[in-house]
Amino acid sequence: MNNTRQNLTDAENKAKELFKTIEGLQLIVPGKTEKQLNDEVVKVASEVFDIEEFWHKKIVRAGINTMQPYGGNPPDAVIQHNDMVILDFGPIVNGWEADLGRSYVLGDNPAMLKLKEDVEDAWQLANAWYSKQTRLTGSEFYSYINNMAAQYGYTFGGGIAGHIVGPYPHEQLGPDDLGLDIHPDNHQDMFAKDPQGNDRHWILEIHFNDEANNIGAFFEQLLY
Repeated sequence: MNNTRQNLTDAENKAKELFKTIEGLQLIVPGKTEKQLNDEVVKVASEVFDIEEFWHKKIVRAGINTMQPYGGNPPDAVIQHNDMVILDFGPIVNGWEADLGRSYVLGDNPAMLKLKEDVEDAWQLANAWYSKQTRLTGSEFYSYINNMAAQYGYTFGGGIAGHIVGPYPHEQLGPDDLGLDIHPDNHQDMFAKDPQGNDRHWILEIHFNDEANNIGAFFEQLLY
């Protein structure tokens, strides 16, 4: 494993530890607003893991807000007793970017539990498919993920299905250039090297929406 990949993996593992700590402290509970939980995650990140910076918008969403894409800014919701909750955080760890998304079900609603299981299963299947490719455009991968959502009986809830990560701030292209996103307008090869001849490292984010039940689920981490 090269140093870049190792640093990104270390950052992601730290983010996973953060999420596990949030779960262990039982912070995801009914009665809190999304903002309250968001603030608590940031506090634990700082006090337990010395994480002070996040490279993208910090997201906690509950209920119908779980259907919102990353770019949405819905009104602050209160977590309910039977609810779906999404966390999406991008901590900077030793100068490297992590980007982790997970879904949590409060209660035993069968549709919610199935959606959570399906989005995690789909991520693993998509990752396995990606690992067999030698050339793949962002557009082709986005289409694959959208078709997968339909096969599971859902709609895809994201404007993109992933992006690169790296040392903070990661490589940027020109305005409106989506060449580093898994997006329908990205016709560049995801396996292309960066201008310095280095491998790029990609995050895959899968967001399924269950339109019949007004809930969404999300799973995001490094492709491997």
